[in-house]
Amino acid sequence: MNNTGSDTIRSTIKSEIGIIAWKELARFFAGGTAIAVDAELNLADVACQFARDSSAIVEQWLRVGKVGKVTDEQAKTWFETDARVAAVVVSPWVLVQEVKIETAEGE
Repeated sequence: MNNTGSDTIRSTIKSEIGIIAWKELARFFAGGTAIAVDAELNLADVACQFARDSSAIVEQWLRVGKVGKVTDEQAKTWFETDARVAAVVVSPWVLVQEVKIETAEGE
């Protein structure tokens, strides 16, 4: 089996993931196209499944709450805390995952 196509999709997606202030993505939330990805999942893996239209896998994640539209509560919290998120576009969706900023004390 040739995985070249899959490797290309994954490579492209990984190169397009960026860290951005949630406030910059608020318009996508307002438009209903912002999808939250649970911290337990790898954002690139999820984006690949969306890009491949792997509906069975995506539906399973939706059922167990690992992915889903960003909730009003999430959006409000992220806005108020000036949260930064990892984000990638898989049209028409913008997949986002909260980024935990750790301080480097004592280094």
